Amino acid sequence: MDLDSNYKSLFYEALRIRLVEEKIIELYPSDLIQSPVHLSIGQEQVAVGVCSNLNEDDWVFINYRGHAFYLAKGGPMPELFAELMGKKKGLSKGKAGSMHLASPKHGVIGASAVVGSTISHAVGAALMSKIQNKNNIYVTNFGDGALEQGVLHESLNFAALYNVPVLFLCEDNNLAVHSPKYERQAFSIDNLIESYGIPYYSIEEGYDPITVKNKSKKAIDYVRNSRKPAFLKIQTARYKEHVGPGEDFKAGYRSQEEINKWKNLDPLINDKETYDEFYDQISNEINAAVDFGINSPLPDKEDLLSDV
Repeated sequence: MDLDSNYKSLFYEALRIRLVEEKIIELYPSDLIQSPVHLSIGQEQVAVGVCSNLNEDDWVFINYRGHAFYLAKGGPMPELFAELMGKKKGLSKGKAGSMHLASPKHGVIGASAVVGSTISHAVGAALMSKIQNKNNIYVTNFGDGALEQGVLHESLNFAALYNVPVLFLCEDNNLAVHSPKYERQAFSIDNLIESYGIPYYSIEEGYDPITVKNKSKKAIDYVRNSRKPAFLKIQTARYKEHVGPGEDFKAGYRSQEEINKWKNLDPLINDKETYDEFYDQISNEINAAVDFGINSPLPDKEDLLSDV
């Protein structure tokens, strides 16, 4: 596959995620969406670049801003919309909503609304893999806000001590809700990770799909071949508010100017030709998925305690 086909494949997947979330924004005022949403708009290239290097049987432990990784890992779109609408044909029969997405058969392991809570789950799964002599790897993705959680440090220590095949993936958008890193962190991320003896990889160009794909492959290959942990930080930007479909620049914790710097580098905004090439195909898929959700039945009282 040449550079152009690589780029177009990644562009397609990233655009698919963005248009899904733009459809969610369009639907949100109608009350069809029965769940709070944490949108990944601006961060799509992280998910598609990383997942392009994962195998079908690799597992990703996503967080509550998980639409991008869910779709990039192969999660079905119709069941996603049905889940967001609280419908019986949703991924979790309408019980999970946006913040608790899961599709184990696609390697997407359940998200949680609690910051950092799935990190230790990924480490535990990786330990299981080591005991059972499996060859797949485990990825836990989280925001930079999770770096201040005790569970991350416990998980880094355990993973390093027992040499388990887990990739700690930090999507660094510099924010924990409304707080930038300089207000929250007295430590250097790279020094912290290296103090555990874990290899540290960093990608600054989180807007560039080819760079994310190529550089993340190095970290993923290390985990896969060594059967040991690695840490990958990818710089990115969240365009929308922390939770919800709107803008929040009036809140004063960040500027439109700093987001515009990322938008000026964003191929989904600037590459109009490739955007137009794929737009209709993706839009048709999304419209069919939305119809699936709308036409799916609501749960009934017998579903209340099913699967519990």
